[in-house]
Amino acid sequence: MTAIPSGRTPRAALLSAMCALIVTGTGLTGCGGEDPNAGTNGVGKLPADEIQARTAKAAGAADAVRLSGSVVSNGRTYKLDMRLKSNGGTGSVTSKNMDFRLLRVGEHLFLKADKAFWDHEEGKGGAGHGDTEAADKLGGMYVKVPKGDPAYQRFSGFTDKNVLLEGLLTLHGTLATDGHHEQSGIRTIRITGDKGSGGTLDVSLEGRPYPLRLARAGGAGTLRLTEWGKDFTLEEPEKDEVVDYGKQLPTS
Repeated sequence: MTAIPSGRTPRAALLSAMCALIVTGTGLTGCGGEDPNAGTNGVGKLPADEIQARTAKAAGAADAVRLSGSVVSNGRTYKLDMRLKSNGGTGSVTSKNMDFRLLRVGEHLFLKADKAFWDHEEGKGGAGHGDTEAADKLGGMYVKVPKGDPAYQRFSGFTDKNVLLEGLLTLHGTLATDGHHEQSGIRTIRITGDKGSGGTLDVSLEGRPYPLRLARAGGAGTLRLTEWGKDFTLEEPEKDEVVDYGKQLPTS
């Protein structure tokens, strides 16, 4: 049995051991006034605006990221699971019980969805019999989206790393720090806009100060940002998987 150091009561020794266990097991600190930023990248010591600037810089410089969660835009909720890098992205988007996949390689954008998706989109414009037949052909295929079509602007933003991050990683109002937290086992510092009403952002305290979790202002969705810098294959689909619809899609 390990002897209790002279001058320490059994109660003091027990409390010390418990504190060490908590710190080791959770990555959190706070017992005995220990520095919660010890062993971190140091951004937790900075003012909130400087933390936001550094995390935006780290995110912009990263080669790749996976973004998943929900976004509310123009009254519509989108569930995203996208992998992004500088020359494109790939993944799934769900909106109003409809799923579709997006793939962009350079300037070439492809959309893949089932017949129900195309029927719904066409129905908004009062599509006729000919358009219904087109939906039959489009369902389950990658559709190459013409760059000049409104649908290109509508969907390509979901595959653009810089556009998505610049639009999403902005907190509104007065910035402040809101304590040390943890996301998927990684210690974080949380910053808020207007005490949380302007959004909250958890920034990694380990390695580069990447953003790891964003709760958008006004309840406009929550996103997780993972797999920073992890490369992935980004290739155009095979020709027999692609339909080139022409100059304009039925989604416009």
